[in-house]
Parts: sequence; C-alpha cells; structure tokens
Amino acid sequence: MNDAPEKRPSPSLLRHLVSMVYDALLVIALIFVVYAIALGVIVQLSDGEQEVLNPHLGQALVVLSLVGFFSAFWLKNGQTLGMQAWRIKLVAINGGEITFRQAVLRCAGATLSAGCLGLGYLWKLVDRNDRYWHDYLSGTTLELLPKSSRDKSP
Repeated sequence: MNDAPEKRPSPSLLRHLVSMVYDALLVIALIFVVYAIALGVIVQLSDGEQEVLNPHLGQALVVLSLVGFFSAFWLKNGQTLGMQAWRIKLVAINGGEITFRQAVLRCAGATLSAGCLGLGYLWKLVDRNDRYWHDYLSGTTLELLPKSSRDKSP
C-alpha cells in the first residue's frame, strides 16, 4: 500500500503560456482599474486641480495589485482563471496548498524568469523535473488536472 498522493503530469509549456495569455487580459483590466482609482483619489484630494500620479506610486500600486491578484487566486484554489480554463493547478512541491510566502516568491521569481529573456520559462524544456526557475525558488510545481466527467463523451 502506498499512501502518497498520485503525482499528476505537468502541463506543457505551450498550455501554460496560453493560460498566461488569458490571465494577461485580466491583468490589463486590473491595471486600468488601479490607475483609474488612484487618479480619482488624487483628483479628489487636489480639489479638482490638475495633478499627475507619481510614477513610483503608480508602479508600486500595480505591483501590489498584481501580487495580490495572483496570490488571492493561488491561495484560494491554486488556480487563476486562465489556469482553470486550461486545467492547470499550482501546488506546493509536496502536493499540498501553497502559502502566501510561496505565492509572493513565485510572483517575484516569475518576473525574473521572464526578465531573463524568458530563460526561466524555457528552462522547463530541459529540466528533468519539468519545472521553471520560479518553481524552484518558491517550492511549487504545476499539475495538469484530469478532464472532468462532464467533459467526457457518452
């Protein structure tokens, strides 16, 4: 008898990238909302005089919003909306749920992975564990979920 949870397969790089495109659409909308709210608050505080949002404040608000967006989804059920559509789930390396610390580390690591000309993502193609740089940094991994019974043909 083996009580260890069954290891699910890892999603392909292409599947993950397509799920990221889905999430990018939501992220773009979130950035617009964050800036609209920030500008609205600034206009209210300046009594209608023309004011400009400090670029550093704007960037900080966007970063905090994005970390909050991804962390909230990952902590709730291990999936963003794009990941749900493509049956991808983020789990801790032991198969359990991730912590807030892991979510923040994954956000930072994913930024570095993309910032290094995408090498952190391409690493998955040669890694024997099928993981990204940010998976190693955060102690997480992605799993491909099985198709649900409602998706099966009779």
